[in-house]
Amino acid sequence: MRTLSVFNNISLDGYFTDARNDMSWAHGTDDADFNAFVAGNASGDGVLVFGRITYDMMAGWWPSDMAAQAMPEVAAGMNRMTKYVFSRSITSADWQNTQVFNEDAVEAMRRLKAEAGGAMVVLGSGSLVAQLAMAGLVDDYQVVVCPVVLGAGRSMFEGNDRRDLTLTQSRAFSNGKVFLRYR
Repeated sequence: MRTLSVFNNISLDGYFTDARNDMSWAHGTDDADFNAFVAGNASGDGVLVFGRITYDMMAGWWPSDMAAQAMPEVAAGMNRMTKYVFSRSITSADWQNTQVFNEDAVEAMRRLKAEAGGAMVVLGSGSLVAQLAMAGLVDDYQVVVCPVVLGAGRSMFEGNDRRDLTLTQSRAFSNGKVFLRYR
């Protein structure tokens, strides 16, 4: 059975987007150690999973020449990996190695998890994460806590009930970001 992880940046007060749905705050104060961590994550062979809004943002950046110049290893990985996008509004995608699912995300993910294949990871995609978490389909939550307080925004667990998790990994970076992995 395939595994499904969630990987998101969150603010110290627990939001993955600010009140205007902006996530640019998560990309500042990088350092060499953190950049190597990000590049290492992009070097795998897993499957990236997105909702449509996050897909649009990612597809607008990673295939660009600017992304290849700014973060060549990450851009190469993002473009190479298989991508699944869940959407009610688009039926096809231009970004290479992308498959669009217009069906119910929970039922499709149950089927995908039962198939043979690589691990899957949801990036961003708060509404999708909330649906999959509520259905008990997420095996692993990976968050990078960023040293910023937003005061308002969106939680990736909107609509979910209490969920007790176990910390399995942590790592602090000199830029103040902290990586946490929960099962």
